[in-house]
Amino acid sequence: MAMTRTAVLALILFAGIAAQGSAQPASEQSRPVAGGITVQGWTGTIDAREEQAGRSLADAKLSGTAAKLEVTTGPAVTYWNPANRASGTYTVKATFTEANYMGLNDHPHPYGIVIAGNDMGMAGQSYLYCAAYGNGNFIVRGFGPEPFHMGAQRPEANAAVQKAAAKGSSVTQEIAMSVKADRVECAINGTTVGSYPKAEVVTAGKLKSTDGVYGVRFAHNTSATVTGLTMTKD
Repeated sequence: MAMTRTAVLALILFAGIAAQGSAQPASEQSRPVAGGITVQGWTGTIDAREEQAGRSLADAKLSGTAAKLEVTTGPAVTYWNPANRASGTYTVKATFTEANYMGLNDHPHPYGIVIAGNDMGMAGQSYLYCAAYGNGNFIVRGFGPEPFHMGAQRPEANAAVQKAAAKGSSVTQEIAMSVKADRVECAINGTTVGSYPKAEVVTAGKLKSTDGVYGVRFAHNTSATVTGLTMTKD
């Protein structure tokens, strides 16, 4: 029985959509690296979704020294030293150098400062981080009962964030997070890129407190060094 013109067009459209769908690349998976943690006093945790995929903390590498942390991931991971704690009003900052931009991935991945860590590594952990990408973007996100974001849901562009010249080149970002009397702020390369009322950060579903441990956060399949990780009281 001959098909109607409408039916033929519908089949063509369906075939086109199916072809587009099959052409979409699979989401990038974390690729384990050997090494684990070799910096004395430091520990870490990988994201829950990485654990669900069968990854472990041993699948990412933290080496070097406390003065120059060398990170290569693996799964997305947060690292900290339990002795590094901050309370009241303070600023935590460090310099991140991605010597081989996108060397382990085909699109930019972020890294940055973690503050306000409580119950770290446990089911009820909470912390906030500000991270930069080598393409001029940044994000401010956190973990409470569930992951949350501050500001835009997706990465935001800001002229203060350095852009790598090309894949494989070096890019450096100085990232700082500050807790003030009534606000929490992120600055990148000396410019405040995000500022949020503390009441919107410490609330149900987000942080328990802005007091807590501080450290660093790296997305999956990323490599960079961290120098000058310091906390100063404001």
